[in-house]
Amino acid sequence: MAKDPLSEAGLHFDELNKLRILEPDVGQKTTELKEECKDFVDKIGQFQTIVGGLIEMVDELAKEAEKEKMKAIGARNLLKSVAKQREAQQQQLQALIAEKKMQLERYRIEYEALSKVEAEQNEFIDQFILQK
Repeated sequence: MAKDPLSEAGLHFDELNKLRILEPDVGQKTTELKEECKDFVDKIGQFQTIVGGLIEMVDELAKEAEKEKMKAIGARNLLKSVAKQREAQQQQLQALIAEKKMQLERYRIEYEALSKVEAEQNEFIDQFILQK
């Protein structure tokens, strides 16, 4: 089969009978590759959009988690301070109870002493009345 002199020179006709430097199948593959590249770039753009949304959502969740963590730390610190306050209050009340017990003991001793004095005075009065 004889070769076309234009083909030997590297010139070819496409399906629209336009003169091309590339062979028709190479031109077609180039066009297909160009379309695939465009599709790939479009898909990468979509992927970046999706990933951007995901990153944004994860950032929001991280902020919420940090916020809740701070609330929990605050609540724990408040609970510790309340526990310390109760412990201090309990110690104060125990000291007050001990003070009141000591006061009660002093009053009991004073009552016994006054009861003894009253009994002695009543006895003295009774003897004085009997002597008259």
